[in-house]
Order: sequence, then C-alpha cells, then structure tokens
Amino acid sequence: MRKQTLPPWAGAAILVAIYCIVTLLLPRPETVKPEGWRLTGLFAATIAGLIIQPIAGGALVLIAVALTIPLAGLTPQKALSGFADPVVWLVLSAFFISSALIRTGLARRIALGFVRMFGKSSLGVCYSLGLTDLCLATIIPSAGARSGGVVMPIVRSVAEIYGSRPGETASRIGSFLMIGVYQAICVSSATLLTAQASNALAARMSLQFLHYPITWLSWARAGIVPGLVSMAIVPWVVYKLYPPDVKHTPEAAAFARKELAAMGRMGRHEWIVCAVFVGVCGMWIFSTLDASVAALLGTGVLLATGVLPWADLAGDRAAWDVFVWYGGLFEIARSLGEAGVTTAFASAVGGALAGYSVFGLFFIALLIYFFAHYGFASITAHTVAMFPAFAVVMYARHVPPGLAAFSLACFGNLCACLTNYGTTPAPMFFAQGYVSFGQWWRIGFLVSLVTLLIWSTVGFAWWKFLGIW
Repeated sequence: MRKQTLPPWAGAAILVAIYCIVTLLLPRPETVKPEGWRLTGLFAATIAGLIIQPIAGGALVLIAVALTIPLAGLTPQKALSGFADPVVWLVLSAFFISSALIRTGLARRIALGFVRMFGKSSLGVCYSLGLTDLCLATIIPSAGARSGGVVMPIVRSVAEIYGSRPGETASRIGSFLMIGVYQAICVSSATLLTAQASNALAARMSLQFLHYPITWLSWARAGIVPGLVSMAIVPWVVYKLYPPDVKHTPEAAAFARKELAAMGRMGRHEWIVCAVFVGVCGMWIFSTLDASVAALLGTGVLLATGVLPWADLAGDRAAWDVFVWYGGLFEIARSLGEAGVTTAFASAVGGALAGYSVFGLFFIALLIYFFAHYGFASITAHTVAMFPAFAVVMYARHVPPGLAAFSLACFGNLCACLTNYGTTPAPMFFAQGYVSFGQWWRIGFLVSLVTLLIWSTVGFAWWKFLGIW
C-alpha cells in the first residue's frame, strides 16, 4: 500500500461523495435491492480509498466492514465471516514464515547465492535477482516484503559497486537493474499463488464466480512455463530497450562471495526455517491437507523452536494489516455477488459486447481488464473491483472456466508492469531515482505487450496441454 497522500478529512470527503454519487445518482438495477445498492456504494468508496489512501488500508477496510451492518443490512456474523476463511489464515501464516526467512538471513543468503552463480554480467545480475524473487515467492506472499527486505538492498549495492547513483551515473548499471528487476518481480507475482497476497483472493473468487477451484499446486503448474519463459525474455527486452553502460560485472559475483563468507555457515535458526520452507511447500504439493493447515503447522514449528518469538509475531504489523483488509474485502466482495450486483454489472458489460464471438469477447474483456490497471495503485484493489464482474461475463458467455480463471488471476499481476505505482514494489524501485517517469512508463508499456504475447500464446497453449481448457 502507498503512503498517505491526502489529509484524512479531504480523503473522507471524497469517499463520502463517491458513496452518495453511487447510491443517490446512479440508477439502481431492478434486480438489486436498495441495501445491495448501498453495499455497492460502500464498496466503490472502499476501492477508491485503497487507491488514494487517506488512512491506512487496514483501517479503511475495518471501517467499511463495520458500515456494512447499518448500511447494507449484513448481520455481524456475516460481516465478520471473511476473517474465518482458511485462505485468509493461509496468507497470514505465509507472512509469518516470510518474516522468519528475512530475519534469519536465509532469504538474503539465497539471493547472494544466485548473484554469485549468475552475476558476472549486468543481465546475469538481473536474472539472478529475478530468480531470487521467484524462489522466495513460493512462500512469501508479499512482493513488497521480498523487494524491500531482500532484493532491493542487493540491487542498490551492486549499482554502487560500479559508482552508479541517481543522476549522471545512473545509466552505468543502476537504471537497468531497477527497472529490469522490477519487471521480473511482476512476472513472479503472476507465476505462483503465494507470490502476491491478492492471489489467494483471486483463487477464492474463481471458485465463487467461475466454479473453478485453484490450489497452490494447480497455479504453480499453470504458471511455471509461461512464467519461466517471461523470466527469460522480459529482462532481455529491458536490456535491449534500456542498455546499461556496464555490461560485464565480475565485481558483483565477487561481492556476493564476500558477503556470503561474512555471513558464515548457516546457523540453527536458518536450518529450521529452511526445513519449514521445504516442508510447507512439500505439503502444498503432495499432501491432501488444506493449504492453510500446512502453513499454520509451519508457523507452529517456528514458534515452538523459538525462531519466531510470539512477541515478534504479535507485533508483525504488515501481516496483521493484510489479515484485516484481506478478510474484510473478501466478505464485502462475496456479499456483492450474493446481492446480485456483480451479475447486474456483468449483464451490462456482456450486452455491450454481445456482437462478438466467445473468444472475441474473451480477448477484448481481457485487454480492458489488463489496461484498466493504469487507474489502480494496488493489485488487490484491481482484483477485488474487476475480477468478479469479468468472471461472471466470461462464465455467462461460456468461456472455458479454467481459461477465464487463470487469465484473470495471472494477468491481474502482470499488468502491474505498466506504471510506477501499480503495486507495492513499484514506488520502492522508482523512488530510488534511477529511472525517469517517462522512461518507466515507456518501458512498462512495451514490456506489457511482450508479456501479453507470451502469456496469450505460450501460456494458453500450455494450459491447453494441461487440460485447463
């Protein structure tokens, strides 16, 4: 989530205005009851709030959850039921495990290991850090945590080894690494269910609106081939569009070896986290246990062995913030579907595209869904606002459910490549000052065309091979 950009009073005034415009001025569909329409206004105001951030996202969603009771007629049990969903606890537990990975130094050790192996060229450094992010995405559901805690410090360190700093020396290597690694992070966020907090929400919505179940393993199988192809091509495309002055980087590999030597051998806590990391991923792949149970068991091991002290877990503000806004948004979105709002919106969109064939509608809707991200500063806000309606449109027009589900889920992450505010890591990398606004947007748009091409050819063909559609 972005930092607050408006005074709370100004932001509140905007959100109240949005609610009033929706509920009082926009025509209510005949199939939607008044309380359902008030819920629609509250939802629209909440999504707008997540974009402009007058207050913290968790606080905003908590207020919205409370308001669903007097405004939309939800019972307290119904309004709060999202916090009991297993997927919400899966995300929370994964955050705790990711915290252990970062605090013990194991995540940094993994990153330095990749740089040592592949970091002898500037493109190799970009690949190594992209692979680091993909590896950590198997269990860290926050691209921001991976970037801020592991990847970004190494990107900056490598850039400064070559005297590349914001300004005249940015083009030596820093500019390329900042935007190249960021674009790789967008790919890894689309490749695995645990790579982005809202991916679990997309999986739940897939079951609700498309009647198509998505598990950690099925997403990994679907995403791995187009993900790896993108991971190979996208940094190379950025390299050609925005080439660094420094092409060969033996010092980067030497830096990684030096840092690894300074870290010494893996300690007891690192070995425990490594075992939990492998064990939880193994249960997700091979066990019939619910994914949330496996993650909770992993967290339990970290607590029992003292790797994660309870005080640290209880004080993990980022994890609990995600728990609050994720659980709250999940129930609001589900209630919208039950009130018939999503179906009414989908009918309107479907009517506008009625003259197209099934796959014509599918591709047009997917492009609208993708490029609409120019208006969002959060993958979560984009997913919550648009996934249900577009899923219902595609389901009603008999687009294969698996194709629709994975397209909306994966493309909802890939579209973050477009802007310097599209997801949490974007402002982290852009704020370093190595890349201009115009260059970021230009490269983001060109990369978006490449990723759309890869995922709509290699990806769709791979999904056909797997029997997804």
